[in-house]
Amino acid sequence: MSVHITVSEIAGRQCASSGSKWEPKMGYSRAVRSGNLIAVTGTVGINADGSYSPDVGEQARRALVIIRAAIEALGGRLEHVIRTRMYVTDVTQWEQVAAVHGEVFADIRPATTIVEVPRLIDGAALIEMEADAVVP
Repeated sequence: MSVHITVSEIAGRQCASSGSKWEPKMGYSRAVRSGNLIAVTGTVGINADGSYSPDVGEQARRALVIIRAAIEALGGRLEHVIRTRMYVTDVTQWEQVAAVHGEVFADIRPATTIVEVPRLIDGAALIEMEADAVVP
């Protein structure tokens, strides 16, 4: 479940790209580092082959793999994450998402939010996650 991340410098910031088809269309980076701050954009749990698991917990797990790769590519680590945000299309499945988030962040304990949205940009996506990190 590896992720290929490329890093470039744009406007004095380090920008990470995961190669998502949406990045150039919408003009954004997977993650941006400015000084000691890293912001990871909304990340869905898409597999390397473009498919999605039908399970929201597995999509959350994959999204966190991508988020971790982006943070590490910019010199951070998961323990630097101070905030996460989760957007789900069915909040009744929150416990599956919470279990995965808890596995990854049990000892880190960032501030977090989970909200239900009617739909994500890709209809197969059941969850989108964001993360903010502060690198010492």
